[in-house]
Amino acid sequence: MSGIRGASRRAIALSDPLVVAEPILEGESKPPLVFTPTREGVDLAGWATEHLSEILQQLQVYGALLFRGFPIESAGQFERAAGSLAPQGLFGDYGDLPRQSASEKIFHSTPYPDDLAIHFHNESSHMSSWPLHIFFYCAIAAKERGETPVLDCRALCRELDVDVVEEFSQKGLTYVRNFSEGIDVPWQSFFGTEDRATVEAQCREAGTGCEWLGENRLRISQDAAAVRAHPISGEPVFFNQVLLHHPAALPSATRTALLELYSEDCLPRLVTFGDGTPIPDDVVDYLESCYEARALRFKWQPNDILMLDNMLVSHGRDPFVGPRKILVAMSDMIESA
Repeated sequence: MSGIRGASRRAIALSDPLVVAEPILEGESKPPLVFTPTREGVDLAGWATEHLSEILQQLQVYGALLFRGFPIESAGQFERAAGSLAPQGLFGDYGDLPRQSASEKIFHSTPYPDDLAIHFHNESSHMSSWPLHIFFYCAIAAKERGETPVLDCRALCRELDVDVVEEFSQKGLTYVRNFSEGIDVPWQSFFGTEDRATVEAQCREAGTGCEWLGENRLRISQDAAAVRAHPISGEPVFFNQVLLHHPAALPSATRTALLELYSEDCLPRLVTFGDGTPIPDDVVDYLESCYEARALRFKWQPNDILMLDNMLVSHGRDPFVGPRKILVAMSDMIESA
């Protein structure tokens, strides 16, 4: 699917005429639902505080909400707006993303080569806890591309081959991460410490396997479900990071280069079924094609805020040209049962 189209999308009735909401695609409840102010100067944080219940109801329908046209022009204003949309407050302890220097709860988006795509994933689905809500703020829109594609994980779960969903559901997943110098984030940044004993204690508490392979090399492993029930609706969702961790989803040249440096079990990221059996490459190819066929893209505009239910919607990042700055906030952490 392509980006926003249709000039006569039907507005969804809201209780306050200061803001209107329209589906991004006319007549369809596909993410995101777009909220825009009807006049200049509407304070998103103030409006959202008064209408939070209504906003969260729409989030359960669409899985993603795009707030466009509001005067959000700084990281501080983004933090205030995101905080007003976060029932439990914003989460500040996240080692996978670099912090935005002015805040403990605002992060930069994943540092990854501009010319490569970041595959669809549900944030932190490979860990023992994850945010239910994620917020993205467009400070600088890329000159070309750089979209954040989204798709509905409920629909994906319904539409994937039944046998594929059943195997993932029954077997679950085991994610492996190898921290080596110069590849991905260092373990010191990920765990927020340089003390090995503290790392080991954090892993024990989270039920994460932990193995030191050398002076500055660490391997961790985490068992996780691939299909989960949404905590509010109970609907099954395909909730995982298979495409981010499986080597078959890497560009061919990247995979070849990494395998020249590391054996497969020492790749920076790896995922198998929970019983240790490999996930076949052709299954990963099938998943990749299914995600892409259902993806919806919109072009970022400066000051946009995108709010995701991280369990209802998967997201990625397209390659881009020119400067691009997307800030991130997270909230409402869920602990794995």
